[in-house]
Order: sequence, then structure tokens, then C-alpha cells
Amino acid sequence: MSPLDPRLLRLVPQARGPVLLLAGTGALQGVATLGAAVALTALVVAAVRDEPLTGPAVWTAALFGARGLLAWVAEGLAARSGAAVSTALRERLLATWLERDTDHLPDRARALTLATQGTTAVEPYVSRYLPALVTAAVVPPLAVLALLVVDWPSGLVVILTLPLLPLFAALIGMATQEDTRRRWRALSDLSGHFLDVVRGLPTLVAYGRGERQVRTITAVSEKHRTATMRTLRLAFLSSAALELLASLSVAIVAVIVGIRLTHGSMDLAPGLLAILLAPEAYWPIRRVGAEYHSAADGAEALAEIVDELDAPTPRHERRNAPAGLVRARDLHYTYPGSGRELLGGVDLETSSGLTTITGPSGVGKTTLLEVLAGLRRPDLGEVTTAPVHLVSQRPFLGAGTICGNLALGAPNGTSGSGDALWEALRQVGLDGVVAGLPEGLDSDIGDDGFGLSAGQRARLVLARALLSSSTVILLDEPTAHLDPASAEGVHEVIDVLATRRTVIAVTHRPELVARAHRHVHLTGGTRLQEVRS
Repeated sequence: MSPLDPRLLRLVPQARGPVLLLAGTGALQGVATLGAAVALTALVVAAVRDEPLTGPAVWTAALFGARGLLAWVAEGLAARSGAAVSTALRERLLATWLERDTDHLPDRARALTLATQGTTAVEPYVSRYLPALVTAAVVPPLAVLALLVVDWPSGLVVILTLPLLPLFAALIGMATQEDTRRRWRALSDLSGHFLDVVRGLPTLVAYGRGERQVRTITAVSEKHRTATMRTLRLAFLSSAALELLASLSVAIVAVIVGIRLTHGSMDLAPGLLAILLAPEAYWPIRRVGAEYHSAADGAEALAEIVDELDAPTPRHERRNAPAGLVRARDLHYTYPGSGRELLGGVDLETSSGLTTITGPSGVGKTTLLEVLAGLRRPDLGEVTTAPVHLVSQRPFLGAGTICGNLALGAPNGTSGSGDALWEALRQVGLDGVVAGLPEGLDSDIGDDGFGLSAGQRARLVLARALLSSSTVILLDEPTAHLDPASAEGVHEVIDVLATRRTVIAVTHRPELVARAHRHVHLTGGTRLQEVRS
């Protein structure tokens, strides 16, 4: 069984408070549980001996009430702590990935699984397994100590049998660990494959390959189902084994106490207290075993997430430049693992207006923009730029409102300004379209801009670029897949951008090249050739 990885508290400081609170609450619950056993014993003995019941009854009610209150507080605290740690992990993961260049990001399927199912699976690990672990560390030693004071033979039985539970739990945990890893890998494969299928569904349907992907997803799902059922079977068997071992151990204590009570060699009070305390020494460890299986995915996910957070983040020093300046000197870039040098000694310098970059497909135009934007780290060379805003070939438009998507590009303080948003929409010619929607700026659009035409999506991301405070705008095929009329409208928006910003656009359209103040051509030799200045 996996205890809390200490790196979590170092890498995610938000987890320290919840973990410490859960530990303190678990310890108080253990003390209240032992106190309730003593009070209940006193109440039963008083009733048998016909002694006053008021004092023992009050103490019993108070301690059971305190135990119930602590359990209620612990449940609420555990739920909030699990959600808080899960959210903090997700935020820390995303922040870590945003600091990295594209070449050092994890595989898309792995990233998706960690940021969604992975961080969610950590919740039961924090909210249920960790409190059980703390209780198991506090209650059994206290129960054994109390038993040794009350009745040392019963304490000796517990001392001899108690280590068998964590031993069996550890053996079962090692047996299920590989199954858990196998199931987690199957879930990652399923998530990644499903994501790729959804993104490529129109193409698959167009070429008649949709049905085959259904069969593939079914096969991967069956693999995940089989791994899950194998893990559940082991979980049930291990819980039954721990329950049987604990029951037999408690039964031995009860038999020994009963025989001694029958022979008159033991008083009722210590005998009853020994019988009540013995189960308290075993149940926390049984609970740890049960909660571990329910949180096994969280343990595996937490290990991978912490490894991801702890991995060094390569950094490339980028020099800041005056507003609008872009300067690249002797850029070399090779795709990781391919050995192919895509950029070899590229030089580029521009400071105002519109610069277009042309060249054959696959020559490295998109890669050059990504290097200038800081998304990729060059092998050699130096990049000096003012703050940049990149509009890629498939810019992000998330499911949400038009206002929310526009605000992604707005600087702090501008995102809530309706006037600024409407002005940006007016400049790109979308104000009339948005005003005609039932809820205006608050109208919802689907993922990837679903609900808008291709031309409207292109104009919307350009409006976001207008709202950006960056003085350098990088455009990668801004009019790809647009009809001539829509492309002409986008070209006019780019003209507006180029009057106040430095715009570098990769394009295949001669109409946009004709509007450029400067045109450079990226050749097969991976060098920029000045065409027009």
C-alpha cells in the first residue's frame, strides 16, 4: 500500500493544509473511539451491579456524540480536501505544461488522462485512503497499549496477531499493483484513442472507416473492462481475507476472556473492556485495505502526476525586445527523435507592418512561427521578440460564450469591458452577426467554434488578436479553407492589424502576399530569401 508521496506536499503547497487537518481529525476520532469503549464498559458494569447510571450514561452519550460529530466533520472535511487537492493538482499540471515548449509536453493521450481522470481519481485517495491511513497509525497502538494495561493476556494475543493484517494487506497490495497499472494503461489508451477518433470522425466517416473504429474502441473497452473486473475480484477476495483474519483474532480474545470470566479468575469490567477494545485494534487496518482498493487508481495517478510535476522543465532564454520588434539569428531546429533538421540557420528581422512567409508545404513555416512564439525551443540560435500572440491553423475555441472566448486574448482589466469586445468585433465585421444572436456576447458556441461558419471562426480569433496587448501577431494560414469572399474579409482585418502591430503571416494566398510590406520565402534549404522589402 502506498503512503502519501512526500513530493506532493512540496510540489503542491495547497495540499499541506487538507492533509494535516485530515490527520488531526483522524487522531481525534481514534481517541474518541477508545474513550467511548471505556465509557460503555462503565455503563454496563454499573447496570449489572445496580450502581448509579447517571455518570456513566452521560459520559457514554457525550463520547458517542463526540465520535459522531467528529465523523461528520471528517466526512465533510475529507470531501472538501479531496476536491481542493484535485483542483490544485490540475492547476499545477496545467501551469507546468504551459511553461514547457511543445517538444517537452507529454503525449496528448497521457496529458488528457492525467488532467481529467487522473486528478479526479486522486479525490478518493485523499478523502478516504489518507484518513484511514492516519487512523490506522493512531488507533491500533492506543488500543494495544490500553489492552496491556487492562488485561495483558488479551494484549499479548493482539500483539501476536495484529502484524498479520498489514502483512497480508501488503502482500495483496503487491499482487494488485501490476493489475492497477495495467488497468490505468488501458484507460490511457482508451482515452487517447477515443479522443483521436472524435477529432477525426468527419474524415473517418467520409472515407467509410467509421465502423472499423467502432470495433477498435469496443476491443479497447473490453480490455479495460477485463482489467477492471480482475482488480475488483482481487479487491473483494483481499477484503474477505482481512475480515476473516481479524474476526478469528477477535474471537480468540473473546474466548480467552470468556473462559477466565467463567472460572472467576477475571473481573467483568476488564473482561468487557478487553472485548470492546480488541476489534478497535483491527478495524482501522481492515479499513485501510478496503480504502486502498477503492483509491488504487488515485495512488497510481498521483505517482504519475507527481513525476510529471517533478520533471525538470527545459527553458530557453528569450530576450525581450522593444514593442513590435522580431529578430531571429541563425535558428536551427530538429524534430525530436527524427534527426531531420527542419530549420537550418534561419535569420529574420522585422519591426512593423505585415510580413508574409511563403514556401513549399513541410518546409518548416509553421515550425518557424512556433519557435518565434516560444512554443518550440531551437537547438541553436537566438530569438529576440516583443510579446507575441499566435493564431495557429486550428486556434482554440472552447465550448462557452463568445464573450469568454474573446476574453482569452484580452489583457487583465479589459476582459470584462463590453465596449472593447464590441469594438474588436466591429473591426473584424462580426458585430452585426453577434448582435443578431439571441444573447449577443453571451451566446454559446460549441467546441472548436461549432455553430459558427469557418469564416466567422477565423474572424473571431482575429478579434481576439486585436484585443491582445501583444505588439507582435503571428498568423499561420489565417485564410486556409476559406472561400474567396471570406478570405478577402480576413485580409482586410489583417491590414487593420498591420497598421498598429507587427504581423507575420504564413500563407499560400497570393492576395495576402500582395498586401504585405515585406515578403520572404522559406526554401527547401531552410533559409529565408528576401523577395520584397
